[in-house]
Amino acid sequence: MRSLFYVLTALAVIGLAFWAYRENYETQAAQAKAEALQRAISHERQRLRVLNAEWAYLNRPDRLRDLAEINFDSLGLLPLQPYQFGKIDQVAFPPEDTSLPILSPVDVSNMEATQ
Repeated sequence: MRSLFYVLTALAVIGLAFWAYRENYETQAAQAKAEALQRAISHERQRLRVLNAEWAYLNRPDRLRDLAEINFDSLGLLPLQPYQFGKIDQVAFPPEDTSLPILSPVDVSNMEATQ
């Protein structure tokens, strides 16, 4: 009778140990999944912050004027006024520089035949 009690007790202890091991494994898997989800949420929030900052920068009303002032020499544009932001045909271009000769396009198809 005592041996049957020991066997049943041992089986109960083994069963409880197996149950505790399985619950611990499932808990660790759930924690790993939650941590991965938190990392993904954090990453997406950071991307959203960057996009919002970029949008705020691009949406500034004086940004176009700043760009025109920075590139005034390289683009050869006149400074923009606020009324010019509506349409491209309203942008004022500087007068043409007549000191540079206007060259006609060269026909390269006959160049090999003449050489």
